[in-house]
Amino acid sequence: MLQALSAVPDPRSPRGLRYPLAALLAVAVCAVMSGASSVTAISDWLHDLDDIARARLGFVRAVPATTTMWRLLIRLDADLLATILAGWLRTRTRPATSRPPRYRQVIAVDGKTVRGARRADGSQVHLLSALDTSTGIVLAQVTVNAKSNEIPAFAPLLDAVERVLGSLQDLIFVADALHTQVGHATEIARRGAHLLIPAKGNQPRLFAQLKALPWAQVPIGHQTRDSGHGRRETRTVKAVTVTTPGGIGFSHAAQAIRITRTRTAIKTGTTTRETAYLTITLPAADAQPVDLQEWIRREWLIENQVHHVRDVTFREDSHQARTGQGPAVMATLRNTAIGFHRTCGETSIARATRRASHRPHDLITAVTSINPRTQ
Repeated sequence: MLQALSAVPDPRSPRGLRYPLAALLAVAVCAVMSGASSVTAISDWLHDLDDIARARLGFVRAVPATTTMWRLLIRLDADLLATILAGWLRTRTRPATSRPPRYRQVIAVDGKTVRGARRADGSQVHLLSALDTSTGIVLAQVTVNAKSNEIPAFAPLLDAVERVLGSLQDLIFVADALHTQVGHATEIARRGAHLLIPAKGNQPRLFAQLKALPWAQVPIGHQTRDSGHGRRETRTVKAVTVTTPGGIGFSHAAQAIRITRTRTAIKTGTTTRETAYLTITLPAADAQPVDLQEWIRREWLIENQVHHVRDVTFREDSHQARTGQGPAVMATLRNTAIGFHRTCGETSIARATRRASHRPHDLITAVTSINPRTQ
């Protein structure tokens, strides 16, 4: 990691520097991996290390004050830092030994507002992220312009993902209905990737076209039944090719999808039914209903495995970082901590951070070793 972090531009004046940039950033990463939720907690983590641990990170005589760490973090290039740390995390992942038929790497895209952080004009900081659902690593994160929304930030997010992976060829991007945009479909197709998105009220014409398809004549493609959280749920998937004449008028759409979710509360016996319509730019030969069922559910992983963890475990919405790049940088550090623990096989990030807080030397080994699997 220290070698990777050396690529981060140093925003400080070269005159009078006392601490190496890579060492300071490594401290921030390790501290957040140990559960630090603020810059003060990051500084405390370093101060509480023994002399040997500090020396391993490059701090022999003195350690920086909290204000020194804060002044650095708020001036960093947050998007570049996210790219560099995502690249480092990918070196820690084990290559897949076997993959099921029609395997596709699915990238979930979603935005999150950092509710405790406000800009000088009172607006809240909003971040758009892309999660590799197979590894649990956030590949990229970009800050949404204060006077805009997630839609213009989609292309810069694709650029950032492409810098990490090298290519977007054959990837599948899943996102919420906000990103059901012709421009998004065109941009993703140009890069050789595919888009799986729902149609809702923001695209009324597309929604009406999908709903009007002769679904009663389409056979059930795949069905699952699950129990949990006090309810039983049945999910039924139907899919039909729409590239023939008379299909829907959405660029690059190859299939229309209907999912019917039937939920029954175990205690009351009350049954509710919800129907969702989606499109995908992959043809039926490459995306069977059983695949669609799995890929669609992966959209929720970024909310459940990243955003929820940042809120609950790292108390992100309570953190009132508001200066410069501070909110985005802290979110990147939290993404990195979550991704690190996921690559180590952890399922409970809260438990992983508690254990890491008692094993600082293991964390230091992980960021200073040239062996990507060292922990």
